[in-house]
Amino acid sequence: MAGNSVIRKMFEMGQEMAKNYGKDQVYDFSLGNPVAPVPYEVKNAIISLLENQDPHEIHGYMKNAGFDDVRTQVAEHLNSRFGQNYHKDNILLCAGAAGGLNILMRCLLDEEDEVLCFAPYFTEYKSYVSHYKGKLVVVPMKADDFSLNLDAAERMIRQRTKAVILNNPNNPSGIIYSEEELLLLTKMLKEAEERVGHPIYLICDEPYRELAYDGREVPYLPNLYRNSIYLYSFSKTLSIPGERIGYMAISDAVEDGELLMQAAIIAGRTLGFVNAPSLFQKVIGQCLDVKIDLGFYDRNRKLLYTELTEMGFTCVPPQGAFYLLVKSPLEDTESFVKLAEKQHIILVPTDGFGLPGYFRLAYCVPYEKIEASLPAFRALAEDCRNWKSDKEAEEEG
Repeated sequence: MAGNSVIRKMFEMGQEMAKNYGKDQVYDFSLGNPVAPVPYEVKNAIISLLENQDPHEIHGYMKNAGFDDVRTQVAEHLNSRFGQNYHKDNILLCAGAAGGLNILMRCLLDEEDEVLCFAPYFTEYKSYVSHYKGKLVVVPMKADDFSLNLDAAERMIRQRTKAVILNNPNNPSGIIYSEEELLLLTKMLKEAEERVGHPIYLICDEPYRELAYDGREVPYLPNLYRNSIYLYSFSKTLSIPGERIGYMAISDAVEDGELLMQAAIIAGRTLGFVNAPSLFQKVIGQCLDVKIDLGFYDRNRKLLYTELTEMGFTCVPPQGAFYLLVKSPLEDTESFVKLAEKQHIILVPTDGFGLPGYFRLAYCVPYEKIEASLPAFRALAEDCRNWKSDKEAEEEG
């Protein structure tokens, strides 16, 4: 079953189990739905806007690209933080990064055009590309190595390659790609552009940018590669995923950037987005330097990784986002799902993320839920050991 349908299937299984056994007895790590408290600045901005602004303005239509003042605020924020030279006409406010990605695919792709991404990848990329009759080309991982497989990527770039999508920090691995690694990627892309004779756009999908732990920095790709198109969402940063607000930034340096932005504005309208939600355009304009308390997820990350590792599970150390990858202790991953289900643990198999043999845990849940789940994980570890022993005995017999 494809990735996102698996996520929904596992989530719905958790809902049914909660009805049967009680919510407190089910440990659902399926959905990446932020639960960190929304920063008070967001609430204050909403109240202030509702009380002090003209309701026709904050609830009405505006330019399809968004309010000019907010686009200017976003541009100035990016310039101050990353040393760029954006202006308002480089910014399109959109319905989250997902909305921006769909708009961008509509603008970039002709039938059979290709978009590369690196495994593991966010499952919806395949839908976003195929919806516009393009083809998602997945660059495979090196064996158990979550660095970018640049040798394979170089071989897979062809004349029909229009773009590469990079999600940093990565969903589902929680890995942050380093500047050294990204410089190698951008060098390879520049050489590939010369080879194929047209721009290859690097689509920077960064809804988890602010969720970077242990003092790590997420490099800003438009500073490393001219033809970068930057997509950002406030869903995780401000814990407001249901508000559907984000932006696309295309600098003047991007080849055909002005034409792309004009096309994106038209595509946003014709695809039915029309404009990003008006009230929350104004809200994010007042909250560009605000983010959730990162410590909320960091505590969860440390507890879950430490405890599961001590139990014998092989986990990928998460550096960002709020996901933990666990390698299946059983070759038969379906049996592992059933054993986890027996302990009321809901995990997501990552086959649909381009990564067979692993499971994703979304630790954006209350800390107390993780604490309560630990006995169930210990029982699961024991069940796996017993399963393997029984299997070995069966094979010997």
